Amino acid sequence: MLKELILQSVCEAVEIQKSLQEPSSMQFIQKLAELIYDAWENQSKFIIAGNGGSLCDADHFAEELTGFFRSKNRPPIAAVSLSNPSHMSCVGNDIGFDFVFSRAVEALARKGDVLVVLTTSGNSGNLIYAVDSAKKLGIKTVALLGKDGGKLKGKCDLEWIVEGFGFSDRIQEAHMSVIHIAIQAAESMIFQALAPLTVR
Repeated sequence: MLKELILQSVCEAVEIQKSLQEPSSMQFIQKLAELIYDAWENQSKFIIAGNGGSLCDADHFAEELTGFFRSKNRPPIAAVSLSNPSHMSCVGNDIGFDFVFSRAVEALARKGDVLVVLTTSGNSGNLIYAVDSAKKLGIKTVALLGKDGGKLKGKCDLEWIVEGFGFSDRIQEAHMSVIHIAIQAAESMIFQALAPLTVR
């Protein structure tokens, strides 16, 4: 029984990774990689938000940009995950949890920045308000969604929806794979741009 459950889960994990080969997925990855490259080139930053497991993914996304991914020679890319507990408890206590991300976007976002929201349901009020604030400020918005896309479907400049899987864990695995591949592609673009500068 246990072996059957594990095998079923493994098959689900493999199946969701196969969805990354779809043309829409490949196009999303390329566009996300280009946004990462543009942020580096223009010295702008990524602002990343999510709830629960997606908040952990937002933290991971940000540290891969500011720290290191596959290469220790890549210049850092400015990024911040909206995960500061004192900010979240302050805003949540004073005006409500729905505004913890939008308030941070209003404080941190500047022209040329990119807001990325990660949500498996697409219905998180605090992420919807964050996207609304970003749009008012004129910064680009990206959504990694799941299920049917929820209320966030169609609201962002760039979106990708993991459809056909009802559980958040599988959706988050796909989100992280896309993030990793996009960063790898962006690194390649950065090194191509730097190559002429290293030729003597």
